Amino acid sequence: MSGIVNRAQTRAVLALTALSVAVMAPPLFAGQKLGEVQPARSADEIYARTCGYCHGRNVGPIILGRAIPAETVKYIVRHGQNGMPAFRPTEVKPEELEALATWVEKSAARKQEHGY
Repeated sequence: MSGIVNRAQTRAVLALTALSVAVMAPPLFAGQKLGEVQPARSADEIYARTCGYCHGRNVGPIILGRAIPAETVKYIVRHGQNGMPAFRPTEVKPEELEALATWVEKSAARKQEHGY
């Protein structure tokens, strides 16, 4: 009987250990630590990683080189439009959006981008 109890206790300890590792592992391997402020990204970097994922790749319209007013860019980024989702301030910081909107407004078209 004690052998069955010991195996049950061992399984319970292993299950709790596995659960603890599963809960604690993501924060240990996260790129950003709790309370750590990430540095502001450049407009070019934000476009490449966030906007360029769709724009200029036959998903969303080409936006570079069209002199879209910065205020329009900011509004659409925050509120979304048609198939484009809105981006929260936690995804694109206000100061990053300000720089991005100005950058998009003044940008030249890129030959490698395609779409409508």
